[in-house]
This record gives sequence, structure tokens and C-alpha cells, in this order.
Amino acid sequence: MKLLKYQRLDILFAIYIASVILMNLMGAKVMPLGSFLGFNFNISVAIVLMPLLFSITDAVCEVYNKERAKSMVNAGIVTVAFMTLFATFAVAMPSAERFLPMEAAYNQIFTISIRFGLASLTAFAISAIMNLLVFSKLKARHGEGRLLWFRNNVSDWSAQFMDSTIFVVLAFWTVGIGFGANANFMVSIIIPLTIAKCAMSLVTTPVVYAFVKFLKAKQDEKETVKAAALVSATK
Repeated sequence: MKLLKYQRLDILFAIYIASVILMNLMGAKVMPLGSFLGFNFNISVAIVLMPLLFSITDAVCEVYNKERAKSMVNAGIVTVAFMTLFATFAVAMPSAERFLPMEAAYNQIFTISIRFGLASLTAFAISAIMNLLVFSKLKARHGEGRLLWFRNNVSDWSAQFMDSTIFVVLAFWTVGIGFGANANFMVSIIIPLTIAKCAMSLVTTPVVYAFVKFLKAKQDEKETVKAAALVSATK
């Protein structure tokens, strides 16, 4: 079964929103990477998701335009904002007696999600818009189809550093401990997280090309006629 062009875009949009949700729900877990030069390096389990998000918006910007990709980014921002608001509401509501043994764990997990949601909302909004602006400017300079790998990685790397720095500071800064301890932990996450994301961006460069090819795949004539008839019938 061949997919219509708008259905292909819908699939990427679904993956994009699912990744935004998973990044906020599960990104709080930090894995140890080891020690180097006195720093204990750690990394979030959501490491694979941010390059995937940027790959999708880069592909949409390449095939469609900056406005279409920006609308996808805006939808992601609204998703994070709504998740954060609902998590706040859910934690504030009283628990039924049967749920009381699980209340503490539930509240702890989703209170973290509230903070992570706010941190992610800020970092994601700034970095995603920055990524899109850099990519679209480079596309205008190079022309569609030329040096896609270059503008994909340049836009991703600059946005990855911005996202990592803003998110880590807002999500992990701990009140009550010294500046030095906080700064050490921030650096221990920001540096490896940025490096790992940039490395993932390189690895996922073929994914951008695959997404572009997926979005540009031609429809056969019968499907095009059927789609046009469906649009006319709904008017």
C-alpha cells in the first residue's frame, strides 16, 4: 500500500510528537559514563530523541518550507506545555484510598516531570527555533538539495549545545548545595550530552536523507486522482 504525500507527513508528525512526549516523561533518568579529568560524566537516556526531532524538522523544512516545519515545532511546544499543566493538575488532586500506597511514588515521578516539563519547554522552544532558523538560512544560501548533510549538522550542533545547557541548568540545579557542586554536576552532564548529541547528529544524517526521500516519494496516478476526489467530496 502506497501512502499519499500528506499521510507521509502525518507519520513523521506522529513520531515527532511521540518523541517530544517520551523525552519529557523518561528523560529524567541519567546514566553514568565514567570519569575524566576529575569530572564524573553522565548522560540522559533521552539522548537519541533530540537528534531525531531535529532530523524530522530539517527534512520537513527541506521538502516543504520553514513555515511548515515551524508549525511542527509549535505543536511540540504546545504538547510540552499541556503535559506540564496536566501533570500539575494530576499531582494536586486528592487520591482515592485504594491508590494511597502508590501516591508518594506517583507524585514524586510526576513532580519531577513538571520541573522537567518547564525546563524542556524552555530549552526545546529556544533550541528548536534556533535549529530551524540556522537550517533555513543555510538552505537559502546553498539551494534545495545541495549540502543537506552540512546544514543539517551545523544547525543541529548549535541547537544541541543550546538545548543541553538550558535544559540541564533548569532541570538539575539544586538549591541548598554549593555553587561549585552544582557547576561540577552541570558540566558533567552538559559536555558529554552535547558531544553525544552531536555524534548522534552525524550518525543520523542518513536518517534526514531517508526522511526527505520518504516525503518526496511519488504517488501513482490513481492515488492522486483518489486523493483529489476525496478532497472535493469533503468541500
